[in-house]
Amino acid sequence: MDLFDLSNNAKKNTPLAERMRANTLSEFLGQEHIVSETGLLFRAIKLDRLGSCIFWGPPGCGKTTLANVIANNTDGKFVKLNAVSSGVADVKAVVEKAKEDLRMFGKKTYLLLDECHRFNKAQSDSLLPAIERGDIIFIGSTTENPYAAMTPAIVSRCRVFELKRLSDANILDALKKALKNKEKGLGNMNIQADEDALFHIAKTAAGDLRMAYNALELAALTTDAKDGVVHITLKDAEESIQQKALSFDEQMYYDMLSAFCKSLRGSDADAALYYMQRLIKGGCDPLLIIRRVIAHSAEDVGMADPNALVVATSALTAYEKMGLPEGLLPITEAIIYVCEAEKSNSVVIAMDAAAKTPSKIRMITFRRG
Repeated sequence: MDLFDLSNNAKKNTPLAERMRANTLSEFLGQEHIVSETGLLFRAIKLDRLGSCIFWGPPGCGKTTLANVIANNTDGKFVKLNAVSSGVADVKAVVEKAKEDLRMFGKKTYLLLDECHRFNKAQSDSLLPAIERGDIIFIGSTTENPYAAMTPAIVSRCRVFELKRLSDANILDALKKALKNKEKGLGNMNIQADEDALFHIAKTAAGDLRMAYNALELAALTTDAKDGVVHITLKDAEESIQQKALSFDEQMYYDMLSAFCKSLRGSDADAALYYMQRLIKGGCDPLLIIRRVIAHSAEDVGMADPNALVVATSALTAYEKMGLPEGLLPITEAIIYVCEAEKSNSVVIAMDAAAKTPSKIRMITFRRG
C-alpha cells in the first residue's frame, strides 16, 4: 500500500463533522450577528487584523470551525492546544517558538486553546505576558461563561464573542449540503433521505451541528442499499440520533406544552403530571420540561417559596445524572412541589421595574405571598 492509499484511508475514516468543517467565511454557517459582512469580526479576519479573542457558546455551534476559518485566512502560523491535555511547558514552548518566528520572519502566531476555561491560574499566568506583548494572538474556545470560569486577567485582554445555538433551518441546510457534497460529504453514496428524517435530526440536535452530522453519517453507513440507493427514513433517523419523533403535530405539541405550563401556574399537580407524561411519551425531551419547571419556580412561585427553585434545579441535576426512567422521579417531585407551593410574581415585577428605570436607583421591597 502506497502513501496515496494511506492518505485516502485516513480521509475516509475522518468523521463527517470534521470533513464538512468550513474553511472560509462564505462556507461558515450561522452566527450572522458576528460574521456578517459589516461586522467587526468579519472585517478583522478579512484584513488579518484580529487580536486576541474568546469564542464562547454551546457545543457544535461553530467555535472551533470559526478558529479554523481564521487560520485559513491569515498569514500567520496556527497552533492548536487543548487546555485539558496541555500544561505550562506546552504553552511556554509555543510562546518561545512564536517569539522566534516573529523576530526572525515577522510571522504572527495564532494559538487556539480549546476548552480554555479548564486552564488554571498557573497555566494562565504563563500565557499572560505573551498576550500583553503581542508575541501570540490568543484564540480561546469555551462552552462556559468566560467572565465566570476564566482568569479575569486573560479575559480583560481579549474580545469575547458569544456564539448562539444554530437554528433548525441552519442545521437542515447543512445536512442537505453534506448529502450533495461529493468531495467532503456523502455525495458519492447515492443517498435518498426523506424530508421528515432530516427534519427530525435537525430538530433533535438542538443547535448542535456536530451531533446532527454524526447522526446523519451513522444512518447512512448502517442503512442497507436497495438497488444502489441508500434510503434514510424517519425510523432510521430516530435510531441514529436515539430519540423518537414527536407522535403529534407541531400545533398539538405547543398546545400541550402550554397546557402543562398553565397547570403549573394554576397549582393543578394532577394536570401537570398528565401533560408531562403525554409530552414525554410523544417524544418530547424531558430536559425541556424540567427547564420549564425551573422557569416557573422563579416566575410564579418566586419569593413565596424560594426553595421551589432549589428543588427544580436539583431535579435537573438528578435527571442528567440518572437518565431515564429513574430520572423522571425527581422531575415529578419538582412538578408537584411547584404546583403545591404558594405563588408570588414579585420577582417578575421587580425585574420589570428595574429594567424600566435604568437611570435611577430604586429600592424594591419584596413581599412574601
